[in-house]
Amino acid sequence: MKLHIVPARTGMAWVKLGIRAFWRQPMALAALFFMTMASMSLATLIPLVGPAIALVLLPSATLAMMVAAAEATQGRFPTPAVLLVAFRTGRQRLRDMLTLGALYAVGFLGVMALSALLDDGQFAKVYLGGAPLSKELAEDASFQSAMWLAMALYLPLSLLFWHAPGLVHWHGVPPVKALFFSIVACIRNFGAFFVYGLGWLFVFLLGGVVVTLVTALLAVLGLAGAASGGIMVGGAMMLAAMFFTSVVFTFRDCFEPPYHPANEAPHDDAPPPPPASTPGPL
Repeated sequence: MKLHIVPARTGMAWVKLGIRAFWRQPMALAALFFMTMASMSLATLIPLVGPAIALVLLPSATLAMMVAAAEATQGRFPTPAVLLVAFRTGRQRLRDMLTLGALYAVGFLGVMALSALLDDGQFAKVYLGGAPLSKELAEDASFQSAMWLAMALYLPLSLLFWHAPGLVHWHGVPPVKALFFSIVACIRNFGAFFVYGLGWLFVFLLGGVVVTLVTALLAVLGLAGAASGGIMVGGAMMLAAMFFTSVVFTFRDCFEPPYHPANEAPHDDAPPPPPASTPGPL
């Protein structure tokens, strides 16, 4: 497995490729994203251990969207079967994905625990437990400190797990090594990921403006109400689905394709090969 260093402009290419791949199969990818979020939401309803189970499943959900995006890019229709991709590639892969999920759950809960030291757990209760967020609480200095600490700590956590599901699934890398290779790839390609983040920030801001204009137009026409809420939720879900669709392209350009001997079948679908127009070496 070889790490590739790509130019900063590749970050914008990742954004464009993610949007383009999403619109190849918009209904399928949006539905799959909704199903992954719904599955994790249902898991949180399990008494006592529900939230932890949902966190354990997050790397597998990310992998499912990566495989679905690869399917769409290669001209195939991604079916709901991709949601189980992490659970049907052999016992070793399954153990590794569950281990990766457990590490993510421990890391995320650790971030929340550290933030709780600053505000007695108020931010964690709002974020994890759905506690109401009042104006007084949002303006509280300790609450804001806990929020910023959690955001600062979550950034390196997300970099550790950014490529890890793909490395475990496609390259067979052990979970701990996958975390190391993931964060190294993100740091070595900092310029591309910085541009990637700015690109998605612009897309989300533009999407918010469009949704606001549509809801305002509906209000003028007297059609506001429940429709406005549905448009806002639907728009947010669609943008999030586009974002997760683009993740596979960051993985594809940072690592060389997995090698499969002639007598060994590949595990599901490897990331799609890069088009000739994509900047960056392979």
